[in-house]
Amino acid sequence: MLFENIRLAFRSFATNRTRSFLSVLGIVIGVASVIAITTMGRSATLSVQAEIARSGLRTIVVVPKPGDNPQLIRLFTPELASRIQREVPGTEAVMAMLARSCLVKYRGGQHRGLLMAVDEDTPTIFELNLEEGRFFSALDRERRGLVAVLGAEAANKLFPTSSPIGKRIRLYLNPMRSFQVVGVLASRPDAVSLSFDTAVYVPFDTYSRRVQKIKFVQRYAVGVRDGADVVEVTRRIEDFFYALTKSRSAYSMYSPSAVAETFRAVTSILNVFLTTIAAISLLVGGIGIMNIMFVSVTERTKEIGIRKALGASPSVIRGQFLTEAVTLTLFGGLIGIVLGTALSYGLTWMFGWSFTPSFYSYPLALLFSSAVGIFFGLYPAIRASKLDPVQALMYE
Repeated sequence: MLFENIRLAFRSFATNRTRSFLSVLGIVIGVASVIAITTMGRSATLSVQAEIARSGLRTIVVVPKPGDNPQLIRLFTPELASRIQREVPGTEAVMAMLARSCLVKYRGGQHRGLLMAVDEDTPTIFELNLEEGRFFSALDRERRGLVAVLGAEAANKLFPTSSPIGKRIRLYLNPMRSFQVVGVLASRPDAVSLSFDTAVYVPFDTYSRRVQKIKFVQRYAVGVRDGADVVEVTRRIEDFFYALTKSRSAYSMYSPSAVAETFRAVTSILNVFLTTIAAISLLVGGIGIMNIMFVSVTERTKEIGIRKALGASPSVIRGQFLTEAVTLTLFGGLIGIVLGTALSYGLTWMFGWSFTPSFYSYPLALLFSSAVGIFFGLYPAIRASKLDPVQALMYE
């Protein structure tokens, strides 16, 4: 009986193609909108989170900003890094660092980039990988050795055709200093206001003792231990610095993980809001389905009377028209899924995002379409089943 009702439904659609198409258009638009919005939201979220992840999700940077109270800068000393690591649970490594512009030369080549005075924990904190050579060690720091590690772009500019390992470069720091290159880092995206590829890395103690006396730190970099909650560790560091400075404006913090979490929360709320708006068009489409079913019942009153006269029960008549309504909405839902997927694929390609379908939305869209068909088709179906066969046969 079900398959017979479906066959009758498609025959009815074929008889009134334009009317059926217009009535199902709201369902098509609603489902396509839901699919496109959920897929676009998921693709955007994962693409942005992947980009943020490349910045190092387990890194926190604290930048002192004494503001109206310049005396606070005296609290931000190189020794404070070890205190942070001791007193803040969840930290794996903490280092004081300095970043400044610097001109670097090697024979006829030169490069202006970022000079970063850091320590041996830098690869761990910023998740850096070596292309060749090594990073400087704790021994280099303790000896205040004149050794340097080059970022990928800095190495390519200064040594386009040869390996820089073992070569001596000149850093114009007033006075000029000669450093031996011991390593080259693999390319890595910029993050936390730092350009890693253009940078030249030297030991912090070497810079602070042999180049320029440093009493106060420009920033601290914190690496979070595996398994620790980065957002929670960020809160603990904020509490630490507030207890130290008695001010929330004396420092600023940046954590890629916190940014990723905030972005995920915002996009989730936005997706729910937009999906709800798109679902309204499904309800509008349902009203169109109800309207077309009323028209169909009216047009086929005599047919209903004949079927009842031949012994069709009210439940059979009700099932026929309800099946027709559900079939119409499901057909529109399938078209909407195809259009929504195609639209979201085109838009993600246009924006340069990774196409990540929201597969859970496909069955939900079909279930919602079926529910719309049942809800808005039920009353016309009941009305058809209650028609008096004698009056129906006399209907003109």
